[in-house]
Amino acid sequence: MPPIVSICDLHKSYADGSEALKGVSLDIEEGEIIALLGPNGAGKTTLISTVCGITYASSGSVSVAGFDITKDYRKTRAMIGLVPQEITLESFQKVEDSLHFSRGLFNKPRDEAFVESLLKKLSLWDKRDARNMTLSGGMRRRVMIGKALSHQPRILFLDEPTAGVDVELRKDMWDIVRELKEDGVTIILTTHYIEEAEAIADRVGVINGGELLLVEEKNMLMQRMGAKAMRIDLQQPITEIPVTLASYDLRLSANGDALFYTYDTRGERTGITRLLTDISGAGLVLRDLQTSQSSLEDIFVDLVGG
Repeated sequence: MPPIVSICDLHKSYADGSEALKGVSLDIEEGEIIALLGPNGAGKTTLISTVCGITYASSGSVSVAGFDITKDYRKTRAMIGLVPQEITLESFQKVEDSLHFSRGLFNKPRDEAFVESLLKKLSLWDKRDARNMTLSGGMRRRVMIGKALSHQPRILFLDEPTAGVDVELRKDMWDIVRELKEDGVTIILTTHYIEEAEAIADRVGVINGGELLLVEEKNMLMQRMGAKAMRIDLQQPITEIPVTLASYDLRLSANGDALFYTYDTRGERTGITRLLTDISGAGLVLRDLQTSQSSLEDIFVDLVGG
């Protein structure tokens, strides 16, 4: 099955010579959730804005469901829903009217039943007659999602959708994202909350300085680039690591009661068995062992150089 979004060698430069995108290529499969991670100014919003037709690329191409976003703008834009970072709502408009209005912008017939179901899914039904200016920040963010979904798009872009949202509403919002995926909606999101990408994304892309550093299935990425660390608690604290253990590149805790050993899970040999034997040979007595796996955040920080 061909990708629902295909981005090919996309460049975006400005008159002052700065480059926001430097040859980005990416295929997005229908029905997947892909998270784009990157520091501020990495090019995430520029990439989304280009695909959505808000910004024009300097060169390169983008197609949506096989249609070019420039030649077939109306057709491709109708398949896309966008929730931007900034909350932009008509202050005096009622919540329900906001969704009907957005649906009408895409020449969709008024559908009371669909808008009602969407408001209920977003926990906004009780607020349907409230004016946007009276809502909390989290509720306004929900209205933005409702507007983006009002014309029943096949693709949803979420640009920092949980910025400024409290923990409870953030959790509810990700539940909504999972439901949308079950309905077959393709979701592309940017987020600063890396633990959320780790929890819900099928694939992860890391972008920095306008370049896409990698795009990979999340679990494969964590297996390929993640390292495991072992904490070895000692019965008695030590002041320095014995010379006989120097080849293991161990790290000693601040109070001297634990050693830390990092190893690659993909290697044929982790070296753990030999290490434990050598620790015993050095006269150290173990009290406990603990292992931990690198998180997606650890991998991200390594890739973008902190």
